[in-house]
Amino acid sequence: MSNWIPIRSLGRQHRKRIALHLLALTERDRYLRFGYAAGDDQISRYAMAMDFDRDEVFGIFNRKLELIAMAHLAYSPQPQRAGLPAMAEFGVSVLSQARGRGLGARLFERAALHARNRGIDTLFIHALSENGAMLKIARNAGATVERDGSESEAWLRLPPDTVSSHVGEAIERHMAELDFQFKRHVRVIGQIIDGVAEVKSKFSEAGKAAKL
Repeated sequence: MSNWIPIRSLGRQHRKRIALHLLALTERDRYLRFGYAAGDDQISRYAMAMDFDRDEVFGIFNRKLELIAMAHLAYSPQPQRAGLPAMAEFGVSVLSQARGRGLGARLFERAALHARNRGIDTLFIHALSENGAMLKIARNAGATVERDGSESEAWLRLPPDTVSSHVGEAIERHMAELDFQFKRHVRVIGQIIDGVAEVKSKFSEAGKAAKL
């Protein structure tokens, strides 16, 4: 459990957090995530257009409740490759200060579990060939990767869902929610303490001024 990372499902109420996360990506990271140098307006439209009824979005928060890593699992009724059934497409972004902790890989595992439990048999990734970090995550998970010039495609066959996989996802979801609520309460308490300290400081300064 020491390596456990709380991954929370995100919904409409998190659109602002999602937009702020994506806007915080560097120009290079935006290019790798979207396949082009996405501007602020394009990113904002992307965040506002997310379909939470169809797709699934996962996030990892730090202690300040900042969204430091996010995955978008998009479900398409149309097949991405001719002759094959439609697959769930995976996209991920991790802020630079949170790199090197395996967050992208954990989000991939969580997305694969969710897709598996929805009856999806294949997870699909479309990425720039220079996006080595994303393709490494796919290969390490056992995905087949094909490169076609500047772009690459990867797909991972998923096993059928089981009672165990559903229970595992339910536990993950519950524990992540508890973690988020704990962080939120700690943050609120911290703000109250800071407020009390500020009031005390003002009273102390006022008392000193009165003595003078």
